[in-house]
Amino acid sequence: MKIICIEGNYSPTETKNNNIIEPVFFLKPETSISRNKFPFFIPEHSEKIVPRVNLVLKICKLGKNIQEKFAQSYYNEIGIGVDMEASDLLLKCKQNGLPWEPAKAYEASAPLGNFISKIKLNDLNNINFSLLKNGKLISKANSADLLYSFDQIIANVSKYVQIKMGDYIYTGAPELSEHIYINDKIECYIEDKLMLSFNIK
Repeated sequence: MKIICIEGNYSPTETKNNNIIEPVFFLKPETSISRNKFPFFIPEHSEKIVPRVNLVLKICKLGKNIQEKFAQSYYNEIGIGVDMEASDLLLKCKQNGLPWEPAKAYEASAPLGNFISKIKLNDLNNINFSLLKNGKLISKANSADLLYSFDQIIANVSKYVQIKMGDYIYTGAPELSEHIYINDKIECYIEDKLMLSFNIK
């Protein structure tokens, strides 16, 4: 099982006709996953953790070099997850041309919530999702705002890596600069349904 994360898919500074010509992705290991209601412990290697909320696709079958028109058959559920980005460390990695793993792929850096069958969602191109910190809305987006749709993501990623049943694709997060602190509570929603909740330790 692997976790594929799309970067910059909601960025206001990127467009399909400008800097990005295809989705940018990175991988997290299986040990990055933290399940619903499990506490998140702020790691010692960072002082600035940003909770970046993503819609997540659950892959349901094996595929490679998938055409966009067939991509929808490769995922059957949509959920929510958070990329707990160590933003201070990520900046250092970028400035020095280093890999992002220390900032993105550390232990429990990918809290993962519940899933909904995609057939229960009226329109996959119009899904509202949000993240609250201590009851205050700090991040929200809609799948309509994706620079690259779910199907485009699968078609592109599968050119480079084989996807298989049990994989997760974090489809991208809106820009956010707000950090978390000990004793914060994070809640994530799809529409008005609570999908993920955890405390910061």
